[in-house]
Amino acid sequence: MGQFDDIHARSLADPEGFWAEAAEDVHWAERWDKVLDASDPPYFRWFSGGKLNTCYNALDRHVKAGRGDQIALIYDSPVTDTIRRYSYRQLQDEVARLAGAMTAKGIGKGDRVIIYMPMIPEAVISMLACARIGAVHSVVFGGFAANELATRIDDAQPEAILSASCGLEPSRKVPYKPLLDAAIMMAVHKPPTCFILQRPEERCELMEGRDIDWGDAMASAEPVDCVAVEATDPLYVLYTSGTTGQPKGIVRDNGGHAVALTWSMRNIYDIQPGEVFWAASDVGWVVGHSYIVYAPLLFGATTVVYEGKPVGTPDAGAFWRVIAQHGVVSLFTAPTAFRAIRQQDPEGRLIGDYDLSRFRSLFLAGERCDPDTLEWAQEKLKVPVIDHWWQTETGWSIAANCLGIEPLPVKPGSPTRPVPGWDLKVVDSDGKPVSPGTVGAIVGKLPMPPGTFPTLWNAKDRYTRAYLADYPGYYQTGDAGYIDEEGYVFVMARTDDIINVAGHRLSTGAIEEVLASHPDVAECAVIGVHDALKGQLPLGLLVTNAGVERSDEEITKEVVAMVRDRIGPVAAFKSATVVKRLPKTRSGKILRATMRALADGEDFKTPATIDDPAILDEISDALKPLGYAAPKG
Repeated sequence: MGQFDDIHARSLADPEGFWAEAAEDVHWAERWDKVLDASDPPYFRWFSGGKLNTCYNALDRHVKAGRGDQIALIYDSPVTDTIRRYSYRQLQDEVARLAGAMTAKGIGKGDRVIIYMPMIPEAVISMLACARIGAVHSVVFGGFAANELATRIDDAQPEAILSASCGLEPSRKVPYKPLLDAAIMMAVHKPPTCFILQRPEERCELMEGRDIDWGDAMASAEPVDCVAVEATDPLYVLYTSGTTGQPKGIVRDNGGHAVALTWSMRNIYDIQPGEVFWAASDVGWVVGHSYIVYAPLLFGATTVVYEGKPVGTPDAGAFWRVIAQHGVVSLFTAPTAFRAIRQQDPEGRLIGDYDLSRFRSLFLAGERCDPDTLEWAQEKLKVPVIDHWWQTETGWSIAANCLGIEPLPVKPGSPTRPVPGWDLKVVDSDGKPVSPGTVGAIVGKLPMPPGTFPTLWNAKDRYTRAYLADYPGYYQTGDAGYIDEEGYVFVMARTDDIINVAGHRLSTGAIEEVLASHPDVAECAVIGVHDALKGQLPLGLLVTNAGVERSDEEITKEVVAMVRDRIGPVAAFKSATVVKRLPKTRSGKILRATMRALADGEDFKTPATIDDPAILDEISDALKPLGYAAPKG
């Protein structure tokens, strides 16, 4: 056995000893009573009785250790032609003053605060300021539409919202304030306070009595110190799509989160304190939470906040420019970004324009990385390209090639092996383990390691039903795949109807709810079809009401606009077609997986339970004008 095998085996044989040792790298206001609280299985908690503050660990302790002048955050915005650097001391001051401004409005420990911000330093400052005073933040991606924000307001019931006047895309401004105002109008819960950052690119009107100008608040605020919280207290709630269309609030605690992320920087990503680590994601997603904000700062590294795109800001060399200019040693992004770069610069010629001599590793996640993309990146960059697998629920890797422990051989299509703390199995529909190489449901033995989610916000029963009930003693990942003879994990597909669009998990059920609300639509289905750039795109199939005389083109155009309005551009919903009927089982279940295979031109076996096999020919004929259902050449 190698070093990795030894460490992984120890993490499973002695989880309390393993994670207690890792916890020594975190500052505790009070040490824990129990490393692992197993008193209420299957609901396990880590570091019960311990007290700490995540913001103190991310900022104050580095300043006190004499590293206040080290750069903590680099803001790089090609859309505004701005580069700004914050030392640990400067970032600590900004965070402490925003925390003071919130405290002055009565916001404190346990209160929820929604953050609806673009990719700017103030988004990071907002998250850390909440952590500083023990408030629970919930970041909502700025691309979501008003009604999506409204559902999160009603679920989280925030005391305040932190937002900005606008976000910026390469070709347009996105006014945030009208979306925020509309969301608050829709929501039953009315947050009493909104802090609004006025960006010079587009200012907005403030509502008297509710809205506070960010600049004014910061100018008069008194900085405040960190508030110690229980290790098991929530740090944040991050909403993710649910199969019912009702978003799920993933809860992340303070203690286990700080321990796991600190451990991961050295052991998975092979980063040293003071080095520049760049996660090219968004703070609205879990990658942004874990690896733009918390992990690099907890570990004492330098993080990059990038307000731009992999292509178009200005070209397909944007990533290489950032890496070279800021001395990035490791990049973490989605395979989608590399497919976009490859599409624009297939020979990788722009790479040669930049000095990437300090760059040593590329990590990909957010969706399954196809072997072609991985091998292209490896060939052009000449560094290890590591596909790793994790989820919003887990907060960090389930399976990865742990470069900081012992780099293992790469197998394209696999995120390598389960990381320390994870005991993965592949099981059949009865929950029985299957033999190596056999596809089944991937599950993780309980307890999950620190940093994973202990529950859903105000929805413990839903947490149990969705993740724990089907395979007692195991966490149901919702992914299907297999583990080979050497223990390598291959994640092949979701076991439900969540689709991945450019690394963003979207519920087909949520899109179907929008389509079904159109007055002319009697029935619908949404499937994720293969897309060379984004991985998957949603495609809608509509059955119209009898007697509808309007054209199919009018109806499909309207439903596309409805999805954009209600869910937002992030859904990338652009295609829908009208069909006479949908294929179903005799019990009435729509055969989405079969239609997906048909659309992608894959071989499939007609389900024995199908009501009428002739429907598949009708669906094929309807998909061909859209460019689907053609045999793959």
